[in-house]
Amino acid sequence: MKPFLPVFLLIQLILFAAELARPVQEALIEPFTAAVAGLAAWVVRFFDPTVLAQNNLLVDPRGDFAVAIEAGCNGVEAVIVLTAAMLAMPKVPWRWRLGGILAGFLAIQGLNLVRIISLFYLGQWNRQAFEWAHLYLWQALIMLDVLVVFLIWLRRLPAPEPAGER
Repeated sequence: MKPFLPVFLLIQLILFAAELARPVQEALIEPFTAAVAGLAAWVVRFFDPTVLAQNNLLVDPRGDFAVAIEAGCNGVEAVIVLTAAMLAMPKVPWRWRLGGILAGFLAIQGLNLVRIISLFYLGQWNRQAFEWAHLYLWQALIMLDVLVVFLIWLRRLPAPEPAGER
């Protein structure tokens, strides 16, 4: 049986190194981040039709505040941590790993969308509250989301087959 922690750390190292590589940034991360900004603007336009996305920015052209969705704010790093944890779990069928990663991606990105929109409005109201929520509150909540998704996934895993039935 492979030990969880060393495998988890190694997978994270590999995935974070890949994510930081310039070709991956240009081909995947930057377009994904722009898509996150576009989705956030699309949602906000249900309430405020003047809001728009410009690359990685969520902008209200009437105000003096915009949210820049940067590396670390697009949810990719949280997905990497969750993916590494699911891949490092021993004796889990691949379909459960892939299903968990997909469900986790959606849960993390859904909460991250709430995060971005809330920070967009919070920053227009009070910059100090924005900074505190951005740097402390939402960082913790996103990682708590990763932990909760992982724990739910663990509870839903099928029981391992007894050794004699293989």
